Amino acid sequence: MIKVLLVDDQDILVEGLKLILSKEEDIHICGTSDNGRKAYEACKLSRPDVVLMDIKMPEVSGVEATGMIKRDFPDIKVIVLTTFNDDEYIYDALKNGASGYLLKDASPAEIADALRTVYNGGALIQSEIAVKVLDKFSELAKGNRQKDKDSRAELLTEREKDICRLIAEGKNNREIADLLYLSEGTVKNHITRVLVKLDLRDRTQLAVFTIKNDL
Repeated sequence: MIKVLLVDDQDILVEGLKLILSKEEDIHICGTSDNGRKAYEACKLSRPDVVLMDIKMPEVSGVEATGMIKRDFPDIKVIVLTTFNDDEYIYDALKNGASGYLLKDASPAEIADALRTVYNGGALIQSEIAVKVLDKFSELAKGNRQKDKDSRAELLTEREKDICRLIAEGKNNREIADLLYLSEGTVKNHITRVLVKLDLRDRTQLAVFTIKNDL
């Protein structure tokens, strides 16, 4: 059972999500909060598996709350809810450890699938705004070329770098396998090795690492 904490300052949205997601047999809504500070406190008490959190809220935003939660409860996954034009906020949320983001107009099925994806260790980068977010990473990385590169990047083989670049473009394992003429299982094994080499949690962190280090 996936324990989910819903966080949004719009009651109607929270109640709607609660009603919809409660119908899923493998999802349990363990609590709700209306701002980031309360979300952090709720994580102390109920220890959800996944937090589904609005990116803009009063008192403590979803971006700040993500950083607080991932700092003190690293095993809790966070998905931020956003709108199409919030790409800079999304960048900051990913930097703070979010496992991905969902547009607020996502369908109930997409939301449920997203919760399952991050619960199982995957990352969630919707293609609609992935390019905008990655452009932001690229822009900020331009001034950090050689001198600030992470030395761990030197541990990667050329094949592993190819896979990293495709992950940063938002490609899934099947798409990567097709582009590189590999089996899906081989791609998965490569990604697992890369995450271990770089001491990263998931694909989202790997995408950030790839852009920041200009792989």
